[in-house]
Amino acid sequence: MFVSRMDQDQTTARPARKGLLSRRGPLRRFIRGLILLCVIMLGAFSGGFLWFADSVASMRLPEGARGDAIIVLTGGYQRIEQAVGLLRDGVGKRLLISGVNPATTRSQIRKMTQGSSDMFSCCVDMGYKAIDTIGNASEAASWIRDHNYSSIVVVTNNYHMHRSLHELRSASPQTQFIAYPVISADLVRTNWFVEPDVVRTMLYEYLKFVAAAGRDLTGFGKGDGLRKAAADYSRTKTTSASS
Repeated sequence: MFVSRMDQDQTTARPARKGLLSRRGPLRRFIRGLILLCVIMLGAFSGGFLWFADSVASMRLPEGARGDAIIVLTGGYQRIEQAVGLLRDGVGKRLLISGVNPATTRSQIRKMTQGSSDMFSCCVDMGYKAIDTIGNASEAASWIRDHNYSSIVVVTNNYHMHRSLHELRSASPQTQFIAYPVISADLVRTNWFVEPDVVRTMLYEYLKFVAAAGRDLTGFGKGDGLRKAAADYSRTKTTSASS
């Protein structure tokens, strides 16, 4: 098709498009930068999750573990039973059961674990103040200070161990904490990663671990646990009402 010289000149002379959406415009640069940042964050998150999952799945019971005392974070019968067994074997000289339901008595736990009355009377402390992992750490830190302990064997589920150690070290940085994980049966199998429930639990714990690390990094939202916060709020409300 014939194109006149004037049309060619107009086409050649047409200025390149400028503005926010131009190839080098600020909006496009911002969008490209945002996409790159999202890709980097997704890669870091995925890599972190793979590290977390592998370290949880590969946890094993330590040989010859010894500490001044033992702390078990409640959440299952197996945890308490294992902690009482460690106390009986002399792994530590005293045991704190942290996060006990207020309706649960020392006698009930003793019967459940088949522990001796003498051992529970002399060497087992019941912690009722905690309702979450932050509360466990706060309760444990007070107990450690009261008894002047320097090394603690920590008993909890392997899923929960990373976050538990993070909170405990944050609350009591001068203390040495020795992990003694309760190994979940569903992680003994080599193909756990194809089981949706296991992957979901692992991802949920990883998200909470990342949130805890981010909270400490920023200093935002650090507290002593939900049960203590509720008690403090109730006390403040009562004081305000009386005055």
